[in-house]
Amino acid sequence: MTKRTSAKHKLDRRMGENIWGRPKSPVNRREYGPGQHGQRRRGKMSDFGIQLRAKQKLKGYYGDLTEKQFRRIYSDAERQRGDTGEMLVGLLERRLDAVVYRAKFVPTMFAARQFVNHGHVKVNGQRVNIPSYRIKEGDTITLSEKAKQMALVLEAMQSAERDVPEYVEADHNKFTATYLRVPALGDVPYAVQMEPHLVVEYYAKN
Repeated sequence: MTKRTSAKHKLDRRMGENIWGRPKSPVNRREYGPGQHGQRRRGKMSDFGIQLRAKQKLKGYYGDLTEKQFRRIYSDAERQRGDTGEMLVGLLERRLDAVVYRAKFVPTMFAARQFVNHGHVKVNGQRVNIPSYRIKEGDTITLSEKAKQMALVLEAMQSAERDVPEYVEADHNKFTATYLRVPALGDVPYAVQMEPHLVVEYYAKN
C-alpha cells in the first residue's frame, strides 16, 4: 500500500497553511506558494476569492474531493434542517474514510481513502470498499485480519500527532471503532480554521 505525499503537500503549499497539522508539511519551512512566482506579495483577495479558497481548503482536507462529489454533499446539506455549514461538516465527517482517519487507523485522509478502497474495512460486520459510504450513529467499524498486521496501521495508532475525537470511540487493542454521534463544527479537530459559512456563500452566488 503506497503513501501519497505529493498531493497533500501541494495542497498545503497552494493554501499556504498546514491543513492537517503534520510536522512534515512544507509550509512549516516555506509559507509562500509554489512555483517561481510563489514569493511575490499577494494582493488583497476579493470576496469571491475568499469564498473559493474556503471551499478549496475544506474540499482538499477530505482527500481533495472532486467538485462533483463536494457539490453533491453540499446539496444534501442544503436539504437538511438547520445551519447548512454545520450540516455540511457533519456529512463530511460521516464519510467512511473520514471516520477511519479520525479513529487513527491510518496516518492521512488520502491513506484512508485507499485503505477503504482496498477492502480493509467492515461496517457492522459487512465489508465496505466505498470511501464515501455514509456512516450512521452507532455503526461499528472493524479492520480486516490483513490490516491488523500492517505497519501503516500500527504506526498510525501509536502516533502522538493527533487524538481520537470524542464523537468516535476507538479500541485499538481490538482494531474497532464506533461512531457515536454527528459532530458540530466546534467538535471537529481541524488543524486550521475552516469556514463552512463561506462555502455556503460561495454556492449561493455560483
